[in-house]
Amino acid sequence: MSAQASSSKPVAPKPVDEDIDRLLNREATAFQREIEVERILKAFKLNPYEILDLTESATPEDIKKKYRQLSLFIHPDKTSHVRAPDAFDLLKKAESELSDKNKREELDAVIKQARVVLLKTMNLPTTLEDGDSQLRGLTPPWKDQIRAQTKEMLIDEEVRRRKAIKMNLANEGLEAKKKEEEVAARKRKAEEDVNWEANREQRVDTWRSFANSSKKKKKNKVNVLG
Repeated sequence: MSAQASSSKPVAPKPVDEDIDRLLNREATAFQREIEVERILKAFKLNPYEILDLTESATPEDIKKKYRQLSLFIHPDKTSHVRAPDAFDLLKKAESELSDKNKREELDAVIKQARVVLLKTMNLPTTLEDGDSQLRGLTPPWKDQIRAQTKEMLIDEEVRRRKAIKMNLANEGLEAKKKEEEVAARKRKAEEDVNWEANREQRVDTWRSFANSSKKKKKNKVNVLG
């Protein structure tokens, strides 16, 4: 009994520092999740690259990988941020748009156009590479300038798109109103035709009465002259 007791080794108490480190790491991770949620919510909604924090050079694999990482990191089940579901939805939408070949090509075309506009404004060749020394040390940085110019152009496109939709809806409303008026006119015509047929006998009787009355007046007039 004493030998068994003497052979057992006492369990060393867990260092307090380990618990503190684990707690701090957990709190740091929770804080980082909230920061990432805020970043996504503040990102420009019309630019999925900005939402996913990627550049236009990202491959389809890069996009899927980044989406998986961020979606798991800020998943509503893993963060207490009240708007985590909104950020999660924005991520899904961004990944979907960049996975759509046509939509991504349209976005890339706007970014290229923004780049050309900036280079022309700076009187630089439009064929200049992003890593060129002439684009280093700019204030704001070249990348930020492209992003700002792209944002401006995307907003302009969105405004035009919404105006076109509004105009189409207005035109559709006028067309619908025109069709309603045509239907109402046909309905009135049909009702008039029905009423005309329904009053045919009455009109015939009225005409007969008028004709007979005219004949009697003529006959009486002849008799008086005789």
